[in-house]
Amino acid sequence: MLFISPPFGNYFKTSGVKRIKGTYTIEKRSGLLSQIVKTLRYSVENGGWTNAIGLRNPGIATGVRRYNHETDILSIAVRTSDDVAKFLKVIPENANIELNISCPNIQTATEDIQYDKFLNSGRKWCIVKVSPLTNPEDLDKLYKMGFRQFHCCNTLPSKEGGLSGPSLVPYVTKLIKQIKTYPDAVIIAGGGIQNFSNLKEYKALGADHFSISTIFFHPIKVFRFYIEYKE
Repeated sequence: MLFISPPFGNYFKTSGVKRIKGTYTIEKRSGLLSQIVKTLRYSVENGGWTNAIGLRNPGIATGVRRYNHETDILSIAVRTSDDVAKFLKVIPENANIELNISCPNIQTATEDIQYDKFLNSGRKWCIVKVSPLTNPEDLDKLYKMGFRQFHCCNTLPSKEGGLSGPSLVPYVTKLIKQIKTYPDAVIIAGGGIQNFSNLKEYKALGADHFSISTIFFHPIKVFRFYIEYKE
């Protein structure tokens, strides 16, 4: 399966691909366009994009109204322990979700958050998106909570914001190898996929599914990638 990660999952739709939409918080966080203009930059030094958008979004209620069960996954950011119950009141029990627990552009106290409350048999997808800096101990905690679907990985913290692109490849590679030690884990590999060869390299490491995002900054690359993927 191929996934389109935020923010591009909000805007692009094609057959046979899941859109991860959001990332949504409980309340609306305005200022998306201004933050894009102010913080989205290409880093020549790192060969990737940085941003400090900070999860600007219209709020989870709007996200649920726009949700299509056949094609979409709701990406959500739980910022406090109180948010869990609030999200569960709004999100349908069978809705596909991704828990974005590692965005470097928003401060979240995660120690006391019961992420496992989102797990239930009605969800086909209940994914946890991890940081490139996630250590084996944290992966163990998530696995023991009951999570089996891992998305590797989020952007890398930098002084300019979250860094995406090819710089993530060694981090994704390391995480895939670590998560493969769990026999029943499902891995979505994303980060640094700029062509179909990158996808094949992640597949060879053991990834089950794949996600793309910053490749959408290059329309020709996306077109070539999708043609090869369909073939």
